[in-house]
Amino acid sequence: MDKLYWLDQIKLQDRAKVGDKAFYLSRIMQRGYPVVPGFVVGAEVLQQFLENLNSSESLVADLPHSSLYLDVNNWRQLQQVAGRLRQEIVTATVPLSWVGKILSAAREWDSDYLIFRPTVMVPSATKAGNISGLLESVFCPCNPDAIASGLKRTWSQLFRAKSLLYWQRAGIELKRVNFAVLIQPVRNAIASGLFHANTSGWEISATWGLGVAIANGEVLPDVYYIHPETGQLIEQQLGSKILAYRIENSANKDSLQPVTPSVLTLDNHCLVAYLLEESKQKQYALQAEYLQQVIMLGNQLVSELGSEFDIEWTISQVSPVPKLYLTQVSAPQSAIPNVQIIKGIGAARGRVTANAYVIANSQLKPEQLPQGVILVAKAITPDWLPILQKVIGIITEKGGLTSHAAILARELGIPAVVSATDVTALIQPGERLLVDGDRGEVSRVREDITLERIVAKSGSAENIDFDDNHAISNPWQSPPLRSSGIPSQPLIGTQLLLNLSQSSLIEQVKSLPVDGVGLLRSELMMLTVLEGQHPNSWLADGRQTELLELWTEEIIQFACGFAPRTVLYRSLDWRSHELPSATQEHQSTSQAVLGDRGIFSYLLNPAIFELELAALANVQKAGYSNVNLMLPFVRSVEEFSLCQQKVVQAGLTQLPQFQLWIMAEVPSVLFLLPEYVKAGVAGISIGSNDLTQLLLGVDREQEQLARRFNELQPAVMSAIAQLIEMSKDAGIPCTICGQAPVLYPEIIDRLVQWGITAISVEPEAVERTYHAIARAEHRLILEAARRQLRGG
Repeated sequence: MDKLYWLDQIKLQDRAKVGDKAFYLSRIMQRGYPVVPGFVVGAEVLQQFLENLNSSESLVADLPHSSLYLDVNNWRQLQQVAGRLRQEIVTATVPLSWVGKILSAAREWDSDYLIFRPTVMVPSATKAGNISGLLESVFCPCNPDAIASGLKRTWSQLFRAKSLLYWQRAGIELKRVNFAVLIQPVRNAIASGLFHANTSGWEISATWGLGVAIANGEVLPDVYYIHPETGQLIEQQLGSKILAYRIENSANKDSLQPVTPSVLTLDNHCLVAYLLEESKQKQYALQAEYLQQVIMLGNQLVSELGSEFDIEWTISQVSPVPKLYLTQVSAPQSAIPNVQIIKGIGAARGRVTANAYVIANSQLKPEQLPQGVILVAKAITPDWLPILQKVIGIITEKGGLTSHAAILARELGIPAVVSATDVTALIQPGERLLVDGDRGEVSRVREDITLERIVAKSGSAENIDFDDNHAISNPWQSPPLRSSGIPSQPLIGTQLLLNLSQSSLIEQVKSLPVDGVGLLRSELMMLTVLEGQHPNSWLADGRQTELLELWTEEIIQFACGFAPRTVLYRSLDWRSHELPSATQEHQSTSQAVLGDRGIFSYLLNPAIFELELAALANVQKAGYSNVNLMLPFVRSVEEFSLCQQKVVQAGLTQLPQFQLWIMAEVPSVLFLLPEYVKAGVAGISIGSNDLTQLLLGVDREQEQLARRFNELQPAVMSAIAQLIEMSKDAGIPCTICGQAPVLYPEIIDRLVQWGITAISVEPEAVERTYHAIARAEHRLILEAARRQLRGG
């Protein structure tokens, strides 16, 4: 037995292992409803137990894999087979390690007694029908012997004659029945009962004590009829309640008159039935305050389960105040098993609805994807970029706002949600989804729900365009904000630049109101060109000239598309494990967060960097003077100087307009910037993503930490302010190209106030960033004017 499944931690992929009863309870418990705590001994444990049965019976030896087809019309044979099977189970030995694990977990509740509830999942719920009356719960004391016995007695119910008859009549092979055991603490109850809801009305039934009396049909419970819309009591009928059930203990052992104990009591030590006093037989089991609690709980569950459902409840005698608990939930399958809204982090704005294409194993990159699907994957690496051109939405389990999936989605204008826990297990291939990149939500779309209703439910139709494929929103295809034809738009002094990598987007974005490209991500730009191969493979195959030509052509497209505006080309910045996957021999075996980042990799493998510089030189020779070079992840002045020598050797500095910049993302730049400027750095671009990661020690790609990746943290803000001030003192421009201004627009006020030269963002953020800069500059002008007036 590898693990126990705690109710408050059960996930959708655990459903077959824990059975429907436990799964439904876990769904409700995890939404904040009062459910008795518990854990599940999974269906795989029974499988292991049966496989290890040491029996000479051939029927038993093959039991885990047997379909056990019987002539169920031969009642004598059915009884004999069922008896033999159950005898083998109840006389077998449960491993001590299993009992110890269950006992250790159960002691967390400080309860002397436990209840073992069968919880089953069968291949087809509709095929199986209702099995609620087929299997009963078993009560036992919380001690090793009783736990072992209780477990076996619960398991043995699977092989009762009526159970075997049922499985065969339903056409269900026994080996396909997933039989688990839900274990919970059990305490005495004031009252217990059922709540049945449907569209015509609500019906509550109740009896004194534990609910066993109703399950056994030994009492006629009280019944309350409730109006479903008002929650008002319409009518009540007193039942016939002669006996009740309780857990035996020293406090009540002699105070009540016992009757014949239940067949599910183990060794008569636990569950006992007792005769109710005549006065109690004439009273309703639910006092007014408890009745209102049950009604209120039912009213809350309508929003979760719909208008038709059944629950079992109990009012436990816990100190200091009795408490209402749910013990079982039954509802139409669509109400509980599938979480209707999956939460994540909104990584790229917009909404889209389409069918899901699920890739559970992110190590296996698909060769191609269907057109117009929503890609659901654990994670997306940069080499997936060529195949992302066909998808219209992205959902990932891992990664944060600065992960590659998020960056690629924002650049391509694809709505995306990242860090959506277990989404590859929760979503089925082909399922219809609505991805809301603004809210960070993924919703299932029923075929009978129109898109208009979805939008209405989400609260806004802003940025939504309907088409035949139900694709919604292209968040950055908006008219230019700054042009001579629109004089009403405010002019801004702070430069607004683009983060870009895909030449296919140039025509769409070059008319946006930007001053150029502030970050041309070369590693993403080259992925399509490289055809999934590492550049070293091209060189090894003698294709250096071909690669140089393709590299040059790619850069020229950006130079031409944005001329005369500046393009800041950032040289290759792959981490070791992000390199194209087709040539693993060229990759570092390290899966470290940093890997051989930035210019350090150029010193290890200068041939690729020299080829990259040759491509930039070719761009200059072609007559383009608007491309400058930015070096990534610079750690030391010595590293920079070695790269600078190669830049000079390539002839790039012969063009007077050419500038050599660095990314300011390694914290050492806070101490070394004056030295960098002396060495020849013409400008810096603050990479707030990596700067935050390194200052705070937070891996932005790690799911658990992604939500704590906060660029507003005082240490990060102080570092950015310091870099801007040092740049002004050195007389060089300072831009910022990380996600901080996009994720937290409120810091644009501070950036402008500190004197940032430019802000570079993805295309989808251009419009709102432009307006945020305009507002910030306007405030500064007003404040300066007010100070002047006060001074006058």
